[in-house]
Amino acid sequence: MTTTNLKIIGLIAMLVDHIGQFIPNTPEWFQWIGRLAAPIFIYGVVEGYHHTKDRKKYIKRIYIFSFIMSILILIINNTFNHNGTEISNNFFAPLYIILIVISLLNSKKYKYLILWQIIAFILSVFFAQTLSNLDVLGSARVIYLAVGSIFGSILFVEGGPLFVLLGLLFHFTRNKMGKTVIMYSLFSLLCYVAYEKIGDSYNFLYTYMAPFASYQWMMLSALPLILLHNGKKGFGLKYFFYIFYPVHIIVLYLIGVYLE
Repeated sequence: MTTTNLKIIGLIAMLVDHIGQFIPNTPEWFQWIGRLAAPIFIYGVVEGYHHTKDRKKYIKRIYIFSFIMSILILIINNTFNHNGTEISNNFFAPLYIILIVISLLNSKKYKYLILWQIIAFILSVFFAQTLSNLDVLGSARVIYLAVGSIFGSILFVEGGPLFVLLGLLFHFTRNKMGKTVIMYSLFSLLCYVAYEKIGDSYNFLYTYMAPFASYQWMMLSALPLILLHNGKKGFGLKYFFYIFYPVHIIVLYLIGVYLE
């Protein structure tokens, strides 16, 4: 199975998941199916990092789409602000953060990694809190996620440290099937514990670091598909995935607003 084949499966799972998120009265099992998506795309971006001819350009491209998505989130939530229904999705953010972290770790620039995260945290809190006080761009949670995505704070992006950790897991166990199976299984268990223990006890940590439902452990179902990957890229569709993501979220959100 090529990388493109995997991404198409991930895209379908993501679409079903977001239908469940935005469209009223959809069954919960839509989001069960959606647990396939994140691991597949995180695996795909790590593979892309190892195969791309220009890593800086690759990271820059994902960051640009993340930045655009953050601005769109703020604009749309400010425009509609419908009964508390908001867009908070920006999956581009953890993807570009994963790649930067991998790059810094590979080059042993640990101080830069720590400094970046300290500065990103401070700037995210300052600007997010300032915008939250205006009370026009959506809830504090969504503003923190949007601003955190711009500055690259691991704490304030979709999936938080857990998604970044998953990306590192795929990187360091690459081409080591046995280790991938063991570490990925342990990671899925960690996601479950993060919700059941940390999530219930510490609302702040749950909201920003582990924004998963209790069925996140179902992401284990993505493992057999990932193991079927043959290491080949497959046919194009590169920009299709980049464009489909924001478009389908906005369309589903607007449909959901209309149906409510």
